[in-house]
Amino acid sequence: MPSQIHLQERIKILTKHISCYKNFFKNKNTPKKLKLRLKNTTIDKTLTHASETGTLTARDRKQLNIFERKIYRILCPVYDNEKENWRIFTNKEIYASVKKPTLIGTIKLKRLCWFGHVQKMEENRIPKRVLHMNLETKRLRGRPRNR
Repeated sequence: MPSQIHLQERIKILTKHISCYKNFFKNKNTPKKLKLRLKNTTIDKTLTHASETGTLTARDRKQLNIFERKIYRILCPVYDNEKENWRIFTNKEIYASVKKPTLIGTIKLKRLCWFGHVQKMEENRIPKRVLHMNLETKRLRGRPRNR
């Protein structure tokens, strides 16, 4: 639950941040490469900060995907050159035009890097001991007892 609240706060702050720069993002004269670079340096870094050690629930993943697609729809033009009209791109078309890994994919890569970092640590370091810690207790089956 605390991670969900933290993620929702970050998304709320970034939504305000984007609304301040909406004219810049919607400007047709601004290159797409510059817009994506700005998204990568500000939005992605803020959302994925310290995410390699936290947990992502299905709800968190869904919120991140929705927010990321919302950003891409603001950044990327929705003009179809073949038919010469405006239309909304599908999610697959958006990801194909951007050619960047999703936020979830970025978080997974950061977790793998963190795991490799912990594996290379000395045996007496706390993260390494916690990773290989074996709790010798068993959970009881069924509903927890009232206290």
